[in-house]
Amino acid sequence: MQRWWTPATITLAATIALTLTADAAAKQERPAHSTEATAPRDLGEPIMAIVSIKSQQVTLYDADGWIYRAPVSTGTKGRETPAGIFAVIEKEKEHYSTMYDDASMPHMQRITWNGIALHGGPLPGYAASHGCIRMPFGFAERLFDKTRIGMRVIISPDDAEPVEFSHPSLFQPNQAALAAAPTKAEALVREATEAAKLADEAKKAAAKAPREMAALNSALRKIESHKKSAEAELASADKALTAADQARAKAEDFKPKTAAKAAELAAQLDAAKADAKPKLDTLAATKESAGKDREGKKIAAAAARETRSLLAHLEKLEKLKKSAEAQLVEADKTIASADQAKARAEDRRQKAAAKAADLAAQLEAAKAETQPKLDALAATKDASKAAEKKRAETARAATNAKLALEPVSIYISRATKKLYVRRNTHKPAPDGGGEVFDTSIEVPVTIKDPDKRIGTHVFTAMAKRGLGLRWSAVSIENEDGPKSALDRVTIPQEVLDRIAPTALPRSSIVISDEPLSRETNYRTEFVVVLSDQPQGGFITRKPTPKDPVADFRGDGFFGFLFGQPPADHSRTRGRYSPLGRRDGW
Repeated sequence: MQRWWTPATITLAATIALTLTADAAAKQERPAHSTEATAPRDLGEPIMAIVSIKSQQVTLYDADGWIYRAPVSTGTKGRETPAGIFAVIEKEKEHYSTMYDDASMPHMQRITWNGIALHGGPLPGYAASHGCIRMPFGFAERLFDKTRIGMRVIISPDDAEPVEFSHPSLFQPNQAALAAAPTKAEALVREATEAAKLADEAKKAAAKAPREMAALNSALRKIESHKKSAEAELASADKALTAADQARAKAEDFKPKTAAKAAELAAQLDAAKADAKPKLDTLAATKESAGKDREGKKIAAAAARETRSLLAHLEKLEKLKKSAEAQLVEADKTIASADQAKARAEDRRQKAAAKAADLAAQLEAAKAETQPKLDALAATKDASKAAEKKRAETARAATNAKLALEPVSIYISRATKKLYVRRNTHKPAPDGGGEVFDTSIEVPVTIKDPDKRIGTHVFTAMAKRGLGLRWSAVSIENEDGPKSALDRVTIPQEVLDRIAPTALPRSSIVISDEPLSRETNYRTEFVVVLSDQPQGGFITRKPTPKDPVADFRGDGFFGFLFGQPPADHSRTRGRYSPLGRRDGW
C-alpha cells in the first residue's frame, strides 16, 4: 500500500537528517578521543612534553621513552595555542586568571609570561581554551610535582615524537672536565665569596677615605691660607718701607731748596724795608705838607698811591718768605713722619717675615706628615677598585663554573643568524616571577644556504651513554630533516669550548627558521613561535612589558647570583604578579 507523507512530516524528517549529518561532520573534525595512560615500567623524571594540536594530546618523555599521555584541550579558533618551542618557566598549584573572570587554573605550569600555560581544566573533547593547554584535573595534579623549571615543552601542529639521533655536531662531554667541574665550582665559589667579603671590607675602608682626605686637605689649606696672609703682610710692609724711604728722600731733596729760598726772601724783605723806609717817610711828609688847594690834593694823592705800592710790595715779600718758611717746616715734618713710617714698616716687616717663615715651616712639615696619609688613602681607593674588579671576575668565574653543572640549551635562528645559550641559575627573579636564566652568550652563527628554509628541530641529550650522551631529535617543521639542519650549521668553536666539555643530560640544541619571540627574556629559556601557524591565543594577549631590571649579562648579575635578590612579590589569592601585575590571562 502506498504511504503518503504530509509536508510537515517531510520538513521534520529533513531537519533531523541535516542535524545528524552536521553532528557527524563535527565529530569527524574532532580528533579521536584519547585517554590517560602511564607507561608500564619504572618511570624517570620528565625531560620533555610534546603537545599535539592535531590529536589534542600531550605526551611526556623520560630518558627511555614516553611515560605519560593524556588528552588536552588547546586554543579554540581565533585563540589558537601557538605552535613552537617553549619550557616551563613558573609553577603554581593554585592560580587564578586575571583576564577571564578570575577563573581557576589549578596546577599551572607557565610557558610564556604573557599567559600561555598547561593547567587543569575541563576537556570537552576538542580545542576549546583561550590559548592555554588544558589537561585533566587529576593528571595535572599528578604531573605538577614531577616536572621542573626548564622542562622542554614542544607544541606541534601535528603528531611528533623524539627519535634517537646521532650527529658529529651534537656535543659530547669531556670526562675529565666533568669530573673536575664540581670541585672547580666549589673552589671558585669559595674564592668568589672571599673576594666579595674582601671587596665589601675594602669598600667600607674606601668609603672613609674621602672624609679623611678632605680633613687632611682642609688642614693643609688652612696653613697655606695663613702662610699667604703672612706673605701678603710682608709684601705690604716692604711696600710701606719703600714708600717711607721715597717720602724722606723727596723731603730731604726739597728742604735745602726751600731753606735757600726762605733765606733769599728774608734778605729781599730786609733790603726792601730798608729801601722803602726813607721813601715812606718822604711820602708821609709830602702828604702832610701838601696844601688844601687842588694842586696840593694832587700831590697828596700821588704820595698816597706810591705809599700803597711800596707797602704792597713789602707785604708780598713777607708772604713769600712765610710760605717758604712753612714749606721748610713741612719738609721737616715729612722727614720726621717718613722716619716714623719707616720704623713701623720695619717692625711690621720683621714680624711678617718671621710669621711667614714659621708658617712655611709648618706647611712643609704638615705636607711631609700628610702626604703618606694621602697616599695611603688613595691606595685604599685603588685597593677597593681592584677588589671590586676581582669580585666581578671571581663571581663571573664561579657563575660559569656553577652553570657548567647545569644542562645547557642552545638556540640557532636562521632568521637572525645568531646562536643563543641559556642555562638556569635557579635563582628567583628579583621581580617575583620564575627563575633567572643566564643569557651571557649570544654570538653570530654561520648557516649554509641561509635563504633556504631549515625547519624547526629539537635535539635533546636524553641520557648518558658510555662516556658520551645519547641524543634524540624532534622535528615539528621537517623541511629536509634534522640531519640536514645540523649539516648546515657551524657552531663557533669558542662556544663549543665553553659548553661542550661539561654537557649533561637534558642539554639541547634547537634549530629553527624563526627568530626568538619577544616573550624570551632573562626569566625564560627560549620562546619560539611558528609564524606559519595560527597564534590567536598568543597574539591577542598583552605582550610582556620590557623588564625594567638590571641587565643580567653584566657584572651586576654576578652580584645578584651570590646575594639576595630584592623581594617584590605582589600576591593576591594565589596570583604572583611580577612588577606588581601580570595581565593577559
